Amino acid sequence: MNEATVIKLNQMNLKGMCNAFKSTIENGNVDRYTIDQMVSILVDAEWDDRHNRRIERSIKNAKFHYKANIESLNFDSSRSLDRTQILRLADCEFVNKNQNVLITGSTGVGKSYLGTALGYQACIEGYKVSYFNTSKLFAKLKMAKADGSYLKELAKLERQDVIILDDFGLQALDSQNRITLLEIIEDRHNNGSIIVTSQIPVQGWYDIIGEKTIADAILDRLIHNAHRIELQGESMRKKRSKNNE
Repeated sequence: MNEATVIKLNQMNLKGMCNAFKSTIENGNVDRYTIDQMVSILVDAEWDDRHNRRIERSIKNAKFHYKANIESLNFDSSRSLDRTQILRLADCEFVNKNQNVLITGSTGVGKSYLGTALGYQACIEGYKVSYFNTSKLFAKLKMAKADGSYLKELAKLERQDVIILDDFGLQALDSQNRITLLEIIEDRHNNGSIIVTSQIPVQGWYDIIGEKTIADAILDRLIHNAHRIELQGESMRKKRSKNNE
């Protein structure tokens, strides 16, 4: 009877419940529990399994460049990283409020890692997240305009609760990318959050975007409700290299 139950649980895709049931049988713990306790154990196991698989799917769909998490952040005072601010952001209330996070600092100080860590945390909290290298995203959307799939790609972006634009501003925007950025920002204004990482201080973004009217429109929407983080200190990559010497 137990073997038949296991088969049926697997066929119904109740993986968590199946594993908990098998474990209880194999460990000889069946007689330890009342019926209602056993049901509770099986339901909790299934809930946890589905919750964890949902997080795994969300992280996979986000296409992060690498793994990162809030717990492993370095809060050394030289980095000017406010622990209280980061922990508040980690509760993802900024996503509920459709607020943005702008992370700036020189090369190697950990901007991308911090942005990715916040993205991972948003996945854990059940939000849909997409990570992009900004230059590659613009190149992809240029191709989409050429093959007629541009609106479809914009719609995909709009469905995300959070998008991460990593390494923004490595090169000045041309007229096409400028309009694309404006459309992305307009679609997400009061309708989603953006995490931006950049080597360029925010005040220098006007020059990166170009064309004052469009720059004003983009930055007004991007900055007015944003949490700003300016990382300082020595390159984390250089520090790791020194420590390994």
